Amino acid sequence: MPRFICQIYEVQTPAEAEALAALGVDHIGSVLMAHDAPSNRLVGETIAAARRAGVRSSLIPLFSEPEPVLAALAELKPDIVHFCEALGPDPDTDAAIGPLIALQREVRRRFPEVRIMRSIPIGPPGRADGVPTLALAARFAPVSDLFLTDTLLDGTGSGEEEPVAGFVGITGQVCDWDMARRLVAQSPLPVILAGGISPRNAEAGLRRVRPFGIDSCTRTNAVDADGRPVRFRKDFEKVAQLLAAVRRAERDLENHS
Repeated sequence: MPRFICQIYEVQTPAEAEALAALGVDHIGSVLMAHDAPSNRLVGETIAAARRAGVRSSLIPLFSEPEPVLAALAELKPDIVHFCEALGPDPDTDAAIGPLIALQREVRRRFPEVRIMRSIPIGPPGRADGVPTLALAARFAPVSDLFLTDTLLDGTGSGEEEPVAGFVGITGQVCDWDMARRLVAQSPLPVILAGGISPRNAEAGLRRVRPFGIDSCTRTNAVDADGRPVRFRKDFEKVAQLLAAVRRAERDLENHS
């Protein structure tokens, strides 16, 4: 039977990490808001809790300066470092891509035990042609271990329209799954499907794209009184429903293989 991994962001406390691991989540994803944020200590404790629970930790630094990134990895020791900068529309000429590749190369040199995940942007459904997804993946493949799809709202690559300026992710909107499937077919690396993944669409996404696994953030968050997702607070019932959808997809693919 195929086995899809399930990755959940944004988990910022040990208690949530332990609860999610108990539900069956494989990767616990956390975020460093800044290299000197007071919350970084709690993120370190969350990574340690994931390790004790026997699951993998994934860490997004919302900064790209090499020394702070390297210092954070040395201190916090995640299993995976996840880079998710919004990438430009021309991977051959974008001046920002060279330094990002150099940083990943340095991470690999200094921390060979840490896997490197790179978010590869994909446009929303019907708008995938405006984003050079496959070309970007080809540039980053030699210095990455995993890819993660995510929905890019702003096709210019400036990141100005994204929920976190300069970075891709937490849009709550699905990406173009046909392009995601093309990425899975082309990529020499495992690809995790992300972008608006919820208990309602996870099964269909897995059947359509056939990725290595699935990732959810916004659509498995708790919501406020107005129904808006609350960042950094998970809804454990939604996560349980997501995991059930993943298991159904596995059984369905096994029965039709």
